[in-house]
Amino acid sequence: MSRFLPSAVVGVLSTALIFVNTFFWAVPIYILSLVKLCLPRGRLKRGLRDLGVGAAECWVACNNFNFAIMGTTVWDIRGIDELKRDGSYFVNANHQSWADVVVLQKALGRRVPFLMFFIKKELVWLPILGLAWKGLDFPFMQRFSREYLQQHPEMRGKDLEATRALCSTLRGQPVAIMSFLEGTRFSPSKHARQESPYRRLLKPKAGGAAFVMNAIGDQLEALLDVTIAYPSGRPTIWQFVSGRCERVIVDIRRKPLPKELVTGDYASDEIVRETAQQWVHGLWEEKDERLEALLADEAMVSDSAHR
Repeated sequence: MSRFLPSAVVGVLSTALIFVNTFFWAVPIYILSLVKLCLPRGRLKRGLRDLGVGAAECWVACNNFNFAIMGTTVWDIRGIDELKRDGSYFVNANHQSWADVVVLQKALGRRVPFLMFFIKKELVWLPILGLAWKGLDFPFMQRFSREYLQQHPEMRGKDLEATRALCSTLRGQPVAIMSFLEGTRFSPSKHARQESPYRRLLKPKAGGAAFVMNAIGDQLEALLDVTIAYPSGRPTIWQFVSGRCERVIVDIRRKPLPKELVTGDYASDEIVRETAQQWVHGLWEEKDERLEALLADEAMVSDSAHR
């Protein structure tokens, strides 16, 4: 449709459809969440959670359909053959745009379990979203600051114990936990300010990866290392919904999880901490090279096409 209408019109129509789609599927998710919160643990509660996840996946599928009819984006998704709908994964990706979340949902939707992410415990009270996240069993985390732990050393490790207890609702069912290890979207100014050793990536936070694996790693079977490339330039979310993202490449690599990070104590064990940092640094070196190669190959193809 973006071929026949101005991009601003496409953006408004697409955004309107997203709001309608969100409202439509939010209603059953909220109802199921409220009923689920009133029930004790058991098959019925898990069944209601599965229905809620099904509604959330329909929301994603409708959004993907919206982007398909409104835009002209060419998708190049690689590495999906090894993915399992009933697998359990830790998913990480480079972060360049708010559109990355939509890209991940498009690439992984219905190929792995519904994408979830860790949420700060305080956000459970966020209007509308907090109830939906709770009903869908998103894992909530409680993190104590370094300053707090210095004043209350007896609380060391209690935040991880609390998060593990909250994650117990996910035990025995397929999960896909998502994390952007850079913690923020890439920009040249952030890259320069960090003095990042990578050409196209910000510095990753090894502590975030270690926390996820320490909390729920014994339930995960592999890492899905996702590299997102935008050959025509990083789109804003408005450019994406306006149909002005020409091409997206998503490269997915399945990798083993280091056992030391699943069982070790990142906060207090220096060897575990060094292992985590080396592992994440290795991932990011590979990702940086892969991203550079993907963009270079696309540039060569584009140059050849214009000759």
